Amino acid sequence: MHARNLLDEIFRSTLSRVMRREFTRIGNSWVLIFVTTIAPLASFLLVVWMFSQAVVRDLPISIVDMDHTQLSRKIARMVDAGPAVNIVFQASSLEEAKARISSGKEEAVLYLPKDLEKDLQKGSQTELALFFNNSNLIKGGVIQSQMVTTIATLSGAVKVQAMVLKGVPREEAVQKAQPIRPNTHLLFNPYGNYAYFLVTGLLPLLAVVFIFLGTAYAIGIEMKEGTGTAWLHTAGNSATVALMGKLTPYLLLFFVNLTAMNFLLIKTMGAPLNGSLGMILFSEFLLILAYQSMALLFLTFTANLRLTLSLGSAYTMMALTFSGLTFPTMGMDPIARIFSWIFPYAFWLKVFLGQSLRGEPVQEALYPMLMLLPFIALGILSIPFFKKRVTDERWQTRD
Repeated sequence: MHARNLLDEIFRSTLSRVMRREFTRIGNSWVLIFVTTIAPLASFLLVVWMFSQAVVRDLPISIVDMDHTQLSRKIARMVDAGPAVNIVFQASSLEEAKARISSGKEEAVLYLPKDLEKDLQKGSQTELALFFNNSNLIKGGVIQSQMVTTIATLSGAVKVQAMVLKGVPREEAVQKAQPIRPNTHLLFNPYGNYAYFLVTGLLPLLAVVFIFLGTAYAIGIEMKEGTGTAWLHTAGNSATVALMGKLTPYLLLFFVNLTAMNFLLIKTMGAPLNGSLGMILFSEFLLILAYQSMALLFLTFTANLRLTLSLGSAYTMMALTFSGLTFPTMGMDPIARIFSWIFPYAFWLKVFLGQSLRGEPVQEALYPMLMLLPFIALGILSIPFFKKRVTDERWQTRD
């Protein structure tokens, strides 16, 4: 028991020396200060500011009114009254309006045909044409949704008025105009808040970019500058102690960054927290360890700081594409779905969205959290190979 206590004391003192050494290196390196504190927080604030409006409003559209009647003017007023679009130009022809869309001046054009009011008075079916730019799915979807809602409301009112003129009681006319009324309930994001959808994915993506790059730089600079042997000597020639002592300060700094991110999302932007904050924080702790482990793995197999930073940038940024946030994973090709498993971010995002927006039971977060452990295990398994890299003189001057 005495020998075990002595070993524990030696381990703690050695680990403490490595940590003190690393805090000194951080304090003397503007690159490490920037990557671990300034850049993450500045990028969080920038993204929050960019999406502070949260809901898409006043998208510019044009209108082509070939009818010039009281009804066509009423349609224009109803469309313009909606929050999502703003009629900024009245074109004289459809060709002119389409040309303005192609030049980027407007996002859509609403075409009101000639004899619109006359046809409706006759009881004939008529069509309104909407041309919109759908290269941006968010803007296209918002425009289409508001137009459909506005025109459906107007169409129902016209039907009711026509039936009332024929002597049908108004209540009966309303029921006939809309015999089936959908009772819809928007779950998890009832306000259509764009920030809840995108910012909750962007901020942690930025965080993991800095986690990977900061970790890779902190370790790789030892190899580039040839200080790896001194680093191992401080750790009693133990690669495990050396890595624990080096990465722990960054683990703490990056956890502070993610805590600040949670504050910005929940307190500043008002994102809902319908689940367990404790599970979110614990999953973020595992997320940091996972990306630190992947940085160690990349650096072990490349033994090249510059190459690791380049590969790491691509690896971390690609995670958003395969996370299922912008395109559902279940709709992906089977190969792409399997490819999504190589990104810790994709599993962590399930935990975060489940515990914040959706309020899932805590047990639903266990599987994606367990899926972060293999990434951590890969980093642990690479430690013996990493020690050989650090002590091999051939790699001391590679960048």
